[in-house]
Amino acid sequence: MDNKTEIEAAVLRRLLEHLDSRKDVQNIDLMNLAGFCRNCLSKWYVAAAEEQGQELTYDEAREIVYKEPYDQWKAKYQAEASPEQLAQFAAKGPKE
Repeated sequence: MDNKTEIEAAVLRRLLEHLDSRKDVQNIDLMNLAGFCRNCLSKWYVAAAEEQGQELTYDEAREIVYKEPYDQWKAKYQAEASPEQLAQFAAKGPKE
């Protein structure tokens, strides 16, 4: 596949668009179901930038993922985690 990087970039853009269209899905839901969330994507974005010799702060990466400053997104869309969500998250234990 000659254009693997371009395809992977398009897939990431589509994933970010999908997550943006599903603001009702909370990060804790993503963590409980898939083991990653929007914040994880932001951390991976920073790591990938570093691997390419570029500087990108975590806040800058979160703004790319959330499409606005995180604090604004959080105030608008993030609900308090329920006791059930927190229990499910805790039951999974620490990530390796």
